[in-house]
Amino acid sequence: MIWSLKNYGFAGIGMRTGDNERFLRHWYEIHFTRFGKKWIPYNKGGEFRKWYGNNDYVVNWKNDGFEIRNFGDGTGYIRSRAQNTQFYFKESVTWTLVSSSATAFRYKPQGHIFDVAGMSMFPTKKSLYYILAFCNTNIARIMLSIIAPTLNYQVGDIARLPVIMNDSFPKIDELVRQNICLSKKDWDAFEISWDFQRHPLVNGEATVAAAFGKWEAECEERFMCLKKNEEELNQIFIGIYGLEDELTPEVEEKDVTVRRADLGREMRSLVSYAVGCMFGRYSLDAPGLAFAGGSTPVWAAFEDENNILPICDDEYFEDDIATRFVDFVRITYGEATLEENLKFIAGGLGGKGTPRETIRQYFLNDFYKDHVKIYQKRPIYWLFDSGKKNGFKALMYLHRYSRDQLARLRTDYVHEQQERYRTQLTHISAALGGASVADRVKLNKQMEKLAGQLAEVSAFEEKIHHLADMHIELDLDDGVKHNYALFPEVLAKI
Repeated sequence: MIWSLKNYGFAGIGMRTGDNERFLRHWYEIHFTRFGKKWIPYNKGGEFRKWYGNNDYVVNWKNDGFEIRNFGDGTGYIRSRAQNTQFYFKESVTWTLVSSSATAFRYKPQGHIFDVAGMSMFPTKKSLYYILAFCNTNIARIMLSIIAPTLNYQVGDIARLPVIMNDSFPKIDELVRQNICLSKKDWDAFEISWDFQRHPLVNGEATVAAAFGKWEAECEERFMCLKKNEEELNQIFIGIYGLEDELTPEVEEKDVTVRRADLGREMRSLVSYAVGCMFGRYSLDAPGLAFAGGSTPVWAAFEDENNILPICDDEYFEDDIATRFVDFVRITYGEATLEENLKFIAGGLGGKGTPRETIRQYFLNDFYKDHVKIYQKRPIYWLFDSGKKNGFKALMYLHRYSRDQLARLRTDYVHEQQERYRTQLTHISAALGGASVADRVKLNKQMEKLAGQLAEVSAFEEKIHHLADMHIELDLDDGVKHNYALFPEVLAKI
């Protein structure tokens, strides 16, 4: 017998907060000790991804959602709508409302609240994996292209899918469990996951090249295994539906939603992980988050106790970020392979010059842009930036901010940078008198650059001074967007 999908469980839309800016956060914005308490995992749809993932958001559900449930416009009209609450926190199959291509279905374990854009269905326990498997087949994709040709996948469209329930294939559940596991391992391998444990290139190998090779092989095996499993599921359901003469089970590689290794991406993510270790967000001594609010972290040799990492175009500070990154590589992979590892990392980052110069230039020009992109314009490391002349740059970790942070930045780093520029300008001025014509041209060019940087930093110092005197307090619950705006003209634009 063929029944509609709706006969196997509830399918519907979830919460409408009425003000996402107020009630939603990316999970990494918050004080992590409040994760799962005030802030609850929130299913909001997301990119084309099958089986598992897109765990990005949390919602303020303190006191059983009291603030959301009572959020109105002041006239008695309630702007929010906490609907279908009896299905909150239950395991489900979810999909994204609007897609630029065919939609993809994912498993959500217990503990999530779902959104109007992260629509969900709640099949019976017995049928959940079967329904998830069917929805991710090419049969369901073709049916949906007819039912919802506009690529707007409403609950009613999904609920109309005709399902032939055939429980004589225990292999279906086995393959679905494998696919969820494969997709979860892929999702959790990157720091954007709240279950991230350790960077995949910190895997016991003595060289980054060997670690990358090991990771590349792991990714390829996972990719091909998932592709094979999906094709096997297609074959099973083609047989169930009697469509052997109409369809083939092949899955295009572009539709396999776990990642293959990419040298550039992996080198950038390794740098990001290193910065996390410098700030104490992660630790080589323990998996997972080491510090994202809460008790004081324990510092390792290369970690920064001041919560300030200067980024310079030259070695002005002993503790600048490029120097600390070299320390990270030395500690992680060993002294004997240091130069080999720096060369491999620099090759993945691209750029010109020696490995150390390439790495320094990456921090100076591209690291923050990558960080903002990865963290979806809600950065957790903030860049204090004097301007286009690169007079002064320094990173700070949001979760370790204190109200005296800017005063420390000003006195220990900005003032120091000003003095270094003045000293260099004095040395250049003295050297000009006895310099050759060729050297004089070079020295004048250097003097012009340093004078511009000094002027830029001097203007920046005044802005920092003003903000430091305000002793600004932050509440992480307010989110990055709100808190970032409290420091006008001193942070890099996002």
